[in-house]
Amino acid sequence: MGSSINSIKRDHGRFKDIIKGKIRKNLKKYITHGEMMGKQGEEVVNIPVPAIDLPRFKYGDRQQGGVGQGDGEPGDPIGKEPQEGDGQGKAGEGEGQHTLEAELTIQELAEMLGEELELPNIKPKGTRTIKTKTYKYSGISRVGPEGLRDFNRSFKEALKREIASGTYDPDHPVIVPTRQDLRYRSWTETIKPENNAVVLYMMDVSGSMGDEQKEIVRIESFWIDTWLRSQYKGIETRYIIHDATAKEVDKDTFFRTRESGGTLISSAYKLALKIIKEDYPAEEWNIYPFHFSDGDNWSGEDTKLCLEILHKSIMPAANVFCYGQVDSRYGSGQFLKDLQERFKEDERIITSRIENKDAIYTSIKEFLGKGK
Repeated sequence: MGSSINSIKRDHGRFKDIIKGKIRKNLKKYITHGEMMGKQGEEVVNIPVPAIDLPRFKYGDRQQGGVGQGDGEPGDPIGKEPQEGDGQGKAGEGEGQHTLEAELTIQELAEMLGEELELPNIKPKGTRTIKTKTYKYSGISRVGPEGLRDFNRSFKEALKREIASGTYDPDHPVIVPTRQDLRYRSWTETIKPENNAVVLYMMDVSGSMGDEQKEIVRIESFWIDTWLRSQYKGIETRYIIHDATAKEVDKDTFFRTRESGGTLISSAYKLALKIIKEDYPAEEWNIYPFHFSDGDNWSGEDTKLCLEILHKSIMPAANVFCYGQVDSRYGSGQFLKDLQERFKEDERIITSRIENKDAIYTSIKEFLGKGK
């Protein structure tokens, strides 16, 4: 029974490795598309992958007979007589698509992302930590629950006792552990400090930012979250939307809201700075502001104000500031140029132009590739 269970576990492990190999091979496709966006939980993600078809025999109806059985003449078709169907519609071409869902932990997915994009581990800046408890089986005890009994240690203790007492018979080696021989695995509790981080997502929701642009932001933010969650044990996320004014919203509202007004980017930066000052002291927290826009701003004066807020207030507090410009037929793209010109020597300002979904892959690497 035990060998059968072990065999099943080995087969299941090999199957999971095959599935993970398929995901790793096609990870770029998963990064640039949103198949798993609605399938993530707190710790796991379900990813659709092509089904692996295993060969199998298919048996026909026993009433049909078989080769060399029943009545018939040479040349007669085997099986039932073909009948005309009364179905409607045109027959399709090719095989149907068969998929299954593979469950991966956030950590496993993050490891694949890190390998694919060659991302360095982040070096935390903030000093605020949370303490987590970890348990490790590192010792042997004379007492414990039966589920933790160590068979090998118990057998050795019984063997040593019988040899020492002279009752061991090598010709008839029957070892019967007594209560005093039993040994159990024991664990130690370790308190481990973990760094905290906050991610501030800001997005322009004015009329020029359509559903396609929001979908790009939604996909990219999923992968950014996946990587940062693998680097920090405690992480918080806040969402800000803006047109001519800014407000904090929940995640669902962040990706669904669309306004028709103009754009004042400084309104988002002022609100982000207010949140940082009130809730996330720079000396304690690792702070990651991400701003997504199509590059339009109401005026050059407001752009100057944005640059000053970044330079004097947000950048001294943040690990990095990331600006993603999502191409739009209505967006001028000017804000990206202004940022690059003003902060061309500052590595803490990371900019990325996201032309379409295919550009998400490169954009994630640009944002996370510095390890800050």
